[in-house]
Amino acid sequence: MSMKEKLMQKIQSKEIRVGVVGLGYVGLPLAVEKAKAGFKTTGFDVQDEKVKLVNEGHNYIGDVIDDDLKVLVDSGMLSATTDFSFIRDVDFIAICVPTPLDKHQQPDISYVKNSTIEISKYLTKDTMVVLESTTYPGTTEELIKPLLEEGSGLKCGEDFYLGFSPERVDPGNAVFKTKNTPKVVGAIGKDATEVIAAMYRAVLDSDIHEVSSPAIAEMEKILENTYRNINIGLINELAILCHKMNINLWEVVDAAKTKPYGFQAFYPGPGLGGHCIPLDPYYLSWKAREYGFHTSMIEASMMINDKMPEYCVERAGKILNRFKKSLYGSKVLVLGVAYKQDIDDYRESPALRVIEELEEEGTNVEYFDPYIPVYRENGVVKEGIKEINSKIISSYDLIVITAAHTNIDYDMIQKSAKAIFDTKNVMKNIINRDNIDVL
Repeated sequence: MSMKEKLMQKIQSKEIRVGVVGLGYVGLPLAVEKAKAGFKTTGFDVQDEKVKLVNEGHNYIGDVIDDDLKVLVDSGMLSATTDFSFIRDVDFIAICVPTPLDKHQQPDISYVKNSTIEISKYLTKDTMVVLESTTYPGTTEELIKPLLEEGSGLKCGEDFYLGFSPERVDPGNAVFKTKNTPKVVGAIGKDATEVIAAMYRAVLDSDIHEVSSPAIAEMEKILENTYRNINIGLINELAILCHKMNINLWEVVDAAKTKPYGFQAFYPGPGLGGHCIPLDPYYLSWKAREYGFHTSMIEASMMINDKMPEYCVERAGKILNRFKKSLYGSKVLVLGVAYKQDIDDYRESPALRVIEELEEEGTNVEYFDPYIPVYRENGVVKEGIKEINSKIISSYDLIVITAAHTNIDYDMIQKSAKAIFDTKNVMKNIINRDNIDVL
C-alpha cells in the first residue's frame, strides 16, 4: 500500500495522530478542532505555563471555549508537552510558531527553523508536515524541505508529505472561527496536496482550496494582508489630508460604501496591529529584494501606517494647545491597548507606540483596557488603571481612544472629559461633540 493510500485510509478511520507545534492564537484553536473532530492530538510549546494550563484544561485563548478544552483534555483526546520526541508518535504535524520581525524589520524565522530542526530528529515515515506560520514565498521548499530531509534521512514525497496552509485567525470574530474559515492548501506534489487537503476536510466545516505549490499558498497569505495594509495606508493618508481640509473622512467612507460594487470600506486608525497585517508586507518586500525588485506601493503604505502613532501624538498635542497646555507634563489617559476591539491581544498594537511617543514627549500617560490589565513590551511591564468613572475621567487633560471596545461607557466619558481624541470614531453616535476630535 502506498503512502497516499495508507494516510487516506487513516484519515477516513480517524486513526491519524495529530501534533501541533506552538500553542498560541493559531495553534491552540487548531489543536482543539482536530481533537473535536475525533483525532487524538498532542500540542507542543516551549512555554511550561501554556503546557500546564492545557493539561489542566484551563483555556487562555479567547476564541477557544473553556468547556470544549476541558472535555477534550479529560477524555484524553488532547494533551500538551514540552518534549519534542512526541513527534515520532504522530502522523500529522502542524507548525504554528511565531514569525516576528527583528529590530531591523526583517523576517525572523528562527522559531520556524529551530522547530523544523527538532521535528527532523524524530520524523518518521508516512507523516504529513504542514507549515501554518506566516512567512515569505519559498520558505517551505527552500528552508523546511532541506532541513527535514537532512535531519531525518527521509525523502520528501516518498517518505513524508510537506505543505503550507496559511493560518486564517481573526481573534474576536463572532462569525468566522478556525472551524468555518475557508482554508488554502499548497504542498510539494499532487499526492501531498490531496492528502493534506483531505485531512483538513475531515476537521473543518469550510471550503478547502487546493493550489499547485506551497509558494502559491505562501504568496496568497501575503496578498491577503498586503491588500489590507495598502488600503488602510491609503485611508490613513486621506485622514491626514481630510483633517487639513476640515473634512470628516469617516463620513466620506460611509458615503462611499453605499456603492454596491467597486468599493470596499477601510477606516483610518492610530496604526496597524495584530500579527499579520503589519508584518506580512515586510516579508514580501524583503524577499522581493532577492530579485532586485522594490515593492514601491507596499513600502509607501507601510511608511504611512508606521507614521500614524506619531501623527496621533502630534494631533493630541494640538488639542492640548487649545487649552494652553503642552504634551510635556499633561495628564493623558489612553483608552484601549488591544490591537482591535473586544480582545485581549496586544501584539503589534499601535496603542503601545502611541504611549511610547507620548512618554518621549514628557507626557504623564496612563491607560485603561478592560481586557488587558497588564502588558509587557520590550521587557518593561506596564499596569493599567483598574477602573474608570466620572471623577477619574475628569482628572485627565486628554482622553485618547485607541481601541473601540464595546464594553466602555462612552456617554459617561463624553460628559466627564475635558477633551477627547477619538482615533476609532467609536463615539460617532454621541450628539454632544464639543469636546470630541476625531482622526
